[in-house]
Amino acid sequence: MSYYISPSFLDKVAVHITKNFLDLPGVSVPLILGIHGRKGEGKTFQCELAFERLGFEPVTISGGELESPDAGDPARLIRLRYREAAEQIRVRGEMCAIFINDLDAGAGRFDVTTQYTVNTQLVNATLMNIADNPTNVQLPGSYDNTPLHRVPIIVTGNDFATLYAPLIRDGRMEKFYWEPNREDKIGIVSGIFEADGMPLSEISEFVDAFPDQAIDFFSALRSRIYDEQIREFIHGIGIEKVSKRLVNSVEAPPHFPKPNFSLSRLVEIGRSLVGQQYRIKEMRLVEEYNQNRGLGSQNSGAVSSNSQPQTQQVKEEEKYYKGYVEKGSNGGNGKISQLSSEVQEQVQQLLAQGCKIGIEYADNRRFKTGSWQSCATIQSNDEKEAIASIKNCLAEHGGEYVRLIGIDSKAKRRVVETIIQRPNS
Repeated sequence: MSYYISPSFLDKVAVHITKNFLDLPGVSVPLILGIHGRKGEGKTFQCELAFERLGFEPVTISGGELESPDAGDPARLIRLRYREAAEQIRVRGEMCAIFINDLDAGAGRFDVTTQYTVNTQLVNATLMNIADNPTNVQLPGSYDNTPLHRVPIIVTGNDFATLYAPLIRDGRMEKFYWEPNREDKIGIVSGIFEADGMPLSEISEFVDAFPDQAIDFFSALRSRIYDEQIREFIHGIGIEKVSKRLVNSVEAPPHFPKPNFSLSRLVEIGRSLVGQQYRIKEMRLVEEYNQNRGLGSQNSGAVSSNSQPQTQQVKEEEKYYKGYVEKGSNGGNGKISQLSSEVQEQVQQLLAQGCKIGIEYADNRRFKTGSWQSCATIQSNDEKEAIASIKNCLAEHGGEYVRLIGIDSKAKRRVVETIIQRPNS
């Protein structure tokens, strides 16, 4: 199977790595390339394809390795891997790079509840030190004054705003926001469905049917289309015999004929996945588990019965999720005249339960990466003051996403997150 690599992505990675292996007089080259973007867009896989095209295997560090019960271990690991990569360049006589996947997950700080440990500080300081002195990277307890070969570092993440600001400053880190365009998506999706014989025209139509979905959506959809055959296999042999049939069995592995990869079938399954995304994003199952489902009881109207066609169901959900904020008679020019009755009821219920109310906002780019900014936390328990504060925030951020937060002050956790405004809704 041949995979598609975006020309712009490959160009950025290739230029950065090549630049770090050149001696450019009077030019300060950033050691780190930070590739960021919303989840599921294939940043890691595109990096792996780029390394393969460049003809080397990187030294990899996971974001999960940047924390340890022993202080100093992650910083030592980074230094050790850097020296290994430098030695690999010297011994093999070929390029190499350090690849840190999901850096923000290991070293980022997402909100006030995220623990900021000594290891987090040491990881940030170590990366900053290596970026400033790439040929002099020492291990704790030893010193070797032999200059190392410079090793470029590639890091990926969803939101670099959560990282320590001096680490990502220009000069240490070059930033590249990865957002595949339509041509990139068509190329990547055609690689995913290459073995299924879908023509390029249908691939294009398929991608256009879900323009806001990330790349992993199409990969998950291809896996989902086999569910019907697997279900028939389970029922055919009996669910109690599946384990013996598949594990340590003398029989050959089961063979599944090629399923129906027609465009209409793919779109139907895709709409089913979109419907599930809406339920998770807006209905917040945690409310039901915490017996706070009453706060969002009005949402029950968004769930249609199984007898409804999926197309109609998704449309009704979209209409519902975009209907929290009612526009005034001015034609929706961004000035809010009143809140919808659903939002007002939710505010009343939150205040009655002794919860604090917060408001967050995000522009289109930050919404895609899930990076919300705080607008206000309403300390007053007066309903009129709370609604007035919400209206003020909506007016200030008329062209952005705004969501209402319910905070249990005793348990110090969120019990409700509801989007009450969307751009151009």
